[in-house]
Amino acid sequence: MKIIKLRFLITVIIFFSTSVAVFSNDENKNSSSDTWISDNGNGTFTNPLFYEEFSDPDLIRVGDDYYMTGTTMHTMPGLPVLHSRDLVNWELISYAADRINLGPEFMFENGRDAYGQGFWAPCLRYHEGTFYIFSNVNGHGTQIYSSTDPHGPWEHKTMNARLHDLTVLFDDDGKIYAVWGYDEVRMVQLTDDLMDVVPNTEKVIVEAGSGAGEGSHIYKIDGRYYITNTNYDPLCYQVCLRADNPYGPYEVNVMSAEENFGVGTGWRLFDTRGEAPFNMIPPVENYVGCIPMHQGGIVETQSGEWWGWSMLDYNSVGRVTGLSPVSWVEGWPYFGLHGNLTRSPRTWIKPNTGHSSEPKALFERDDDFNSSKLKPIWQWNHFPEESKWSLSERKGYLRLHALPAKSFWEARNSLTQRGIGPESFAITKLEVENLKPGDIAGLALLNLPFAWIGVVQNDNKHIIQFHNQQEQKFIDIETTEETIWFRAHCNFDTDTARLAYSFDGENFTEVGGDIVMPYQLRTFQGVRYALFNFNTQGNEGGYADFDYFEVIEPRSSRRPIPYNKTIRLQSIADGTVLVNWRNHVRPVDANSHFTSGDNAYFKVLDRGNGRIALQSMATGGFVTVKGQAGLAEVRIEDEDMGNASTFQWQDMLKDDLMLMSLYNHRYLFADPYARSLCSADARGARPDRKGGACFKWEIVE
Repeated sequence: MKIIKLRFLITVIIFFSTSVAVFSNDENKNSSSDTWISDNGNGTFTNPLFYEEFSDPDLIRVGDDYYMTGTTMHTMPGLPVLHSRDLVNWELISYAADRINLGPEFMFENGRDAYGQGFWAPCLRYHEGTFYIFSNVNGHGTQIYSSTDPHGPWEHKTMNARLHDLTVLFDDDGKIYAVWGYDEVRMVQLTDDLMDVVPNTEKVIVEAGSGAGEGSHIYKIDGRYYITNTNYDPLCYQVCLRADNPYGPYEVNVMSAEENFGVGTGWRLFDTRGEAPFNMIPPVENYVGCIPMHQGGIVETQSGEWWGWSMLDYNSVGRVTGLSPVSWVEGWPYFGLHGNLTRSPRTWIKPNTGHSSEPKALFERDDDFNSSKLKPIWQWNHFPEESKWSLSERKGYLRLHALPAKSFWEARNSLTQRGIGPESFAITKLEVENLKPGDIAGLALLNLPFAWIGVVQNDNKHIIQFHNQQEQKFIDIETTEETIWFRAHCNFDTDTARLAYSFDGENFTEVGGDIVMPYQLRTFQGVRYALFNFNTQGNEGGYADFDYFEVIEPRSSRRPIPYNKTIRLQSIADGTVLVNWRNHVRPVDANSHFTSGDNAYFKVLDRGNGRIALQSMATGGFVTVKGQAGLAEVRIEDEDMGNASTFQWQDMLKDDLMLMSLYNHRYLFADPYARSLCSADARGARPDRKGGACFKWEIVE
């Protein structure tokens, strides 16, 4: 009851303080309203697949089943194995690596740490009944995990080669190839046991300066060799290499570019080796940097459809995974749809895999610690000291014994889970009566810079302490309470967070103000929620008991499509309102006389699969795209013209939308400040959403 009660109270507070709208349209609502699910429940999905970090994904199909893994760096367990039947709804079925201890840095020994190391850009493959995951670990060579069952157990071996960001192809002639490298792309043949390279088989297959990148994925399709990889300088985009022979020569073609889903770079931190305060770079208007979809691959479904997946550096929440339809043109695969190649829809029809899974979330985030095992979402920050944590010493509690550390950054046995966007609260209840002098236990935002709120044991006193590493700020509040609730609130749209405490679990007091959360390349991860207990006096201290942990997502559900409602559309770019003007769609000033009567009102008609038609309330005609979809070619026609009068509703997740025309797979466009007529030829959203393709909408009576 305690988690349900607190979730209800937080939701009520958020509703009244931020005026978050509540809707009851069951037809267009997720099956679960309290966590992000990409499946819209109406035959469509909305990117990202998971609104949390899942970076460097690799994905394969084996029969009717799809499997995926991704980068986990230094966190343990590592190399998650996901399973899906429809490419949209996924479940975690195992971790290939329960622990990774290849050197002292994974144990925080000798002043070293493994932040940003560990498992990078894994390659997932299936061959003759065995699943393989290949991943290079910096300084320790290429690791191979193999299993005949994706649920595990997994066998671990270390190759006699170091192939960073590799991809592997089991060719149909029995040869095995590995591809790796950035700019200059290399290929080598592997031995049959996969433990080494075949001498004298390494060759540069793409010369530097040819337009190739890194993070390769290799395929053989209809007798041709295809390699997808990504460029990150000066910004991210994805290319495809194509050849008739494994060693080339290869052609290079851009397959995905500029798709940012209306998001630009937030706060960034590049120089991570100094001391706080760090030189954090504020957001640059309309700069996308590494946001656009990149570093992914392609897969063919049972029905013959092709789909692509890739990641986006989604600011402080970390790198997220996106899914895109793939179109083939003249033997080249492109992300996106015909008429708008290289750009991907945020919302589209689910893949036709022959299976329709129920909408579900990847992880269960809340944990009351009543089980004998941690829930699969949890990962340790570095290699844990197994004897210093327990779920059994006190039933129903996670007990963390304090180990010596200079600061939270070096603390052993910090237990983490990914932050989830676009906005979330993490709450934990902590009992601190068994702390010893020098112990600090609480809730943290694991990032660089980090921040935390917790209890410091100072002789016989409990002190609630807030620490913001970037501002080098400490705030102390003395207390005699031994049971304290802590809360972290992250807004991943603004890259800001706040920390708070409570003595009753209902009334929280915020401390320290806004915390800026940059995306940084030291951990190569997004912000993580962390439970911790460490001792600053060089001792093994007491213990802290965590009663439960829960995550609340106030904006997890998309705003339902207002079927059979009348709406008004207003440009985010210049505030103009779309009206029926002489049977054209025209943007006019909000106070223009052209908005009088029903001219600015359009009824939303359901066309299935998240698609709509717009019927003018002034004339009863339908908004229709004609000709080349250019200026003056968005008209109001008396008859519904099928695809030309149909739009895919694209919820942009900030009470705004884009309307993709099924006529050409481009977007309704009102040229900002031009006061011209609408077209339907926009390729996508600008990061600030002020390019003319994004509109606020409101229901009108």
